[in-house]
Amino acid sequence: MSALVLTDLKPFYGKRQAVKPVSMELARNQITAIIGPSGCGKSTVLRCLNRMHETIPGAYATGKVMLGGQDIYAPDVDATMIRIRVGMVFQQPVALRTRNVYENVAVGLRLQGLSNRKELDAAVEKALRSAVLWDEVKDVLNKPGTALSGGQQQRLSIARALAIEPEVLLLDEPASALDPIATASIEELLVMLKTRLSIVIVTHSMQQAARISDETAVFMVDASQGQGIGELVEKGETTQVFTQPNDPRTESYISGRVG
Repeated sequence: MSALVLTDLKPFYGKRQAVKPVSMELARNQITAIIGPSGCGKSTVLRCLNRMHETIPGAYATGKVMLGGQDIYAPDVDATMIRIRVGMVFQQPVALRTRNVYENVAVGLRLQGLSNRKELDAAVEKALRSAVLWDEVKDVLNKPGTALSGGQQQRLSIARALAIEPEVLLLDEPASALDPIATASIEELLVMLKTRLSIVIVTHSMQQAARISDETAVFMVDASQGQGIGELVEKGETTQVFTQPNDPRTESYISGRVG
């Protein structure tokens, strides 16, 4: 069963189409990695999966993205509700500067109307435990989130996303700013979390994709059209994509001959 189904998804920045039509299914309770060279539209497509793309002035998308039985781009769909169901973690750890560790996690819950302190306490602890961070921060919940290490801040960002219990978690190069030890902890966390939700991760690291993903989608740049346009060239089981790619462009990218 699929977590998300994309049909002819076309992202635009103003009049410029950024990626050729994308049609693919993203599996439930698996990690799907999106890889490819810079400028191929990886992050753009990712942001379309919870309608964050349209928060950029002039940006919009056409086509369908089915979440369950609902097209998230249907006219009557509330984008805010989609972002609750499809959480997102960005490249740089986001510890909200004006909030302590506790409020970094509670902010989304409060926006949803949860105000009972006991319920908030339980939800914050659950999210921090889910992000394997509780034992490290349980005694410093009143300290600024920015006082944590980079790896801890990224897990705090994940805890914030998990607190509202999304169905799908999107991550845009979540370990690119982290050292190898912190990166390993994030990867272990994601592998553990896929038993609970579906994960889509954009990564510049092919090694990371090979280590943790079940499926991999490869995007490339078609430079034959003016300034170039992104294109999905292959998607399949990660082992197959990395060892027996079907598209020669995938093989060239993975081998390091392009990109």
